[in-house]
Amino acid sequence: MLVQQRADDLAIRDWVATEVSSALSIKVRTGQIEARHRADALATFTRLATDSFSVVPVSWWQFRTAARFVEQHVLGLRAGDALHLAICADHGATLCTLDRRLSDAATALALKTILL
Repeated sequence: MLVQQRADDLAIRDWVATEVSSALSIKVRTGQIEARHRADALATFTRLATDSFSVVPVSWWQFRTAARFVEQHVLGLRAGDALHLAICADHGATLCTLDRRLSDAATALALKTILL
């Protein structure tokens, strides 16, 4: 599982910060959490990302690969998720996700995935 990984083996891309912030904002808008909880969670994520993850840059080639992935409409991929998979494919990385659809798409593309 994720907790068993060495910190220097873990990587994210800058887009993850956008996705985390968006998810937390949705929770505030829908009344699931208060704004102060969003701020606390975002600060915790930022510390974790800084201390535990390397940040992987995104290349033009990965955007092209992501486009090819979303063209496979049966996978049901959104653009951001396809980009995650393209980066993993390019680096031979294992995707760790809570999203079953994303995990299933990774498996269909013969990519390594761990459904958390």
